[in-house]
Amino acid sequence: MTTLNSLNQQFGIAGHLQFIEVDGGLTFAEINNAHATASIAIQGAHIATFQPKGEEPIIWLSKLAKFVPGKSIRGGVPVCWPWFGPHATDSKLPGHGYARTVMWEVQETKALADGSTFIRFGLIENETTKAQWPHASTVQLEATVGKALKVELITKNTGNTAFQLGEALHTYFHISDVGNMTIRGLEGCEYIDKVGETTRRTQQGGIVIESEVDRVYVNTTADCVIEDKGLKRAIRIAKTGSKSAVVWNPWTEKADKMGDFGPQGHRGMVCVESGNAFDNVVTVQAGETHRLVAVYSSEKL
Repeated sequence: MTTLNSLNQQFGIAGHLQFIEVDGGLTFAEINNAHATASIAIQGAHIATFQPKGEEPIIWLSKLAKFVPGKSIRGGVPVCWPWFGPHATDSKLPGHGYARTVMWEVQETKALADGSTFIRFGLIENETTKAQWPHASTVQLEATVGKALKVELITKNTGNTAFQLGEALHTYFHISDVGNMTIRGLEGCEYIDKVGETTRRTQQGGIVIESEVDRVYVNTTADCVIEDKGLKRAIRIAKTGSKSAVVWNPWTEKADKMGDFGPQGHRGMVCVESGNAFDNVVTVQAGETHRLVAVYSSEKL
């Protein structure tokens, strides 16, 4: 196990990045540069926070989030990989895959010329992960923290046969209130509505949330924009290598049952996820590399 001391010696960057351990036992990369602050758990390569200097946070993290080995963190940018939702054939396997709850390793850090900070993680395989995903592959997550947050999920097929991949960056965004925002960019898109009996619908106009929402929009490469009247800003989600967008808010009853949202916690967040799910799972051929890239930035309304 890499020690905190050796992490800081090998990968720490004065004025940019240091590694700390938090109550609960997880190790985080803490980034603080000229443009923004961010914190990233090595477990799951889980980006927990991102806040441009002088602005409200862009990424939402629950006040009741728990930082415990083997448990997913409520908020931030959980990595859903190598499948999205329940496993196709084995319901006992973890929903959204195992990547968000296993250890990754830091592979590279650097301070960039524009003042941004770059960090790359690689998922560590073990017997348990190999039993769940018997395909020869590597997966890395690269994060560039600057005025915007750029996240790249990179899957390489290192074997001799193709495999199918489901994935998403399950990003929680910080908003003033769920009743005071509209999501643009998915007008006219077909989506799979997972609340109640699963049905297919077409999005009419912008997305307004007034109850539980769990939708997978398919065959869309468009930017999504969260227009937040309360904060007088828009959060732009630009992406490449992704044909699905997921919009999720558990609403009151489900959030209360989860236990780590807090009272009315669901009102300050909305998930707009970039991924490849359902109709859009990706076939990665032998020797090929697939990149899912999302860039999160804010604009004044």
